[in-house]
Amino acid sequence: MAHYLVTGAAGFIGARTSQMLIQDGHTVVGVDILNEAYDLRVKEYRLNELQAMSGFTFRKLDISDKSIIDQLKDEKFDGVINLAAWAGVRGSVKNPWIYVETNMTGTLNMLELCRQTGTKKFVVASTSSIYGENPPYPTPESASSSEPLQPYAASKKGAEAMAHAYHHLYEVDVTVVRFFTVYGPAGRPDLSIFRFVQWISEGRPVRVNGDGEQSRGFTFIDDIARGVILALKPVGYEIINLGGHETITINNLIRLVEDIVGKKAVVQYGPPDLADMRSNWADVTKAGELLGWEPQFDMRAGIEKLVEWYNAEREWAKDILTP
Repeated sequence: MAHYLVTGAAGFIGARTSQMLIQDGHTVVGVDILNEAYDLRVKEYRLNELQAMSGFTFRKLDISDKSIIDQLKDEKFDGVINLAAWAGVRGSVKNPWIYVETNMTGTLNMLELCRQTGTKKFVVASTSSIYGENPPYPTPESASSSEPLQPYAASKKGAEAMAHAYHHLYEVDVTVVRFFTVYGPAGRPDLSIFRFVQWISEGRPVRVNGDGEQSRGFTFIDDIARGVILALKPVGYEIINLGGHETITINNLIRLVEDIVGKKAVVQYGPPDLADMRSNWADVTKAGELLGWEPQFDMRAGIEKLVEWYNAEREWAKDILTP
């Protein structure tokens, strides 16, 4: 049994990763500041589920505040899983400073915690957005990550670089996991699949940026959380893609959600967003080779799980803000 620190524990990936760790017999200290990057009701729902589990301890702390190091340094962790972030490419265009504070300074603070406590394993979340405008498809980890299109991706590049510096200087074992588009129950309401399920279920217009022919590589949350846990193995310093193995255009995604929900969508097309990538699609060969990871859910099965959850929680989920 191991003892882990998970930051962003009320977040989508952080909450499911924490649940799986506890189910595997480990204990988790979960840290989250409960920021308002999206509707807090979703984060509170996830946190309530976690706090019902023995083996979970919650600390409401901000990883971007240097004082967090002193508040946690007396605990002995077997690993730090840094999933806390201000997420979302569009929001970072409006307020890049807060992304730098959480994604870069926050990562530095967690690395410094590892250094001061002798914690040897550090897993940090990064993003497929780091690959920029015209990467090869499917995109391997060796593709250039030096031309980010938004402050969000730039802040994640900075986090990756700082993690490498701490690996080099202090022998912290680092796995950088670059997430592609993740979906599932209690997911982020600012991402497309959650919004489409809500909008179609409630008969609201489905808003699409651009012509809908842009594509995304999607992966179900349980597969992603399992990959994060596998990433706790010693690797030295490695960058590993997780997710995005199954691509679909936004138009075809709407059709799939229509079929599973059982209602037709009223689609409204608008101008494309310059912060959005036209496509993403992960080469996950390295995840298979180094971690033994492969996804288990196809898109239909995953969306069926999301719709099932939405219907069970519909009384409040219908009112979740989906910008």
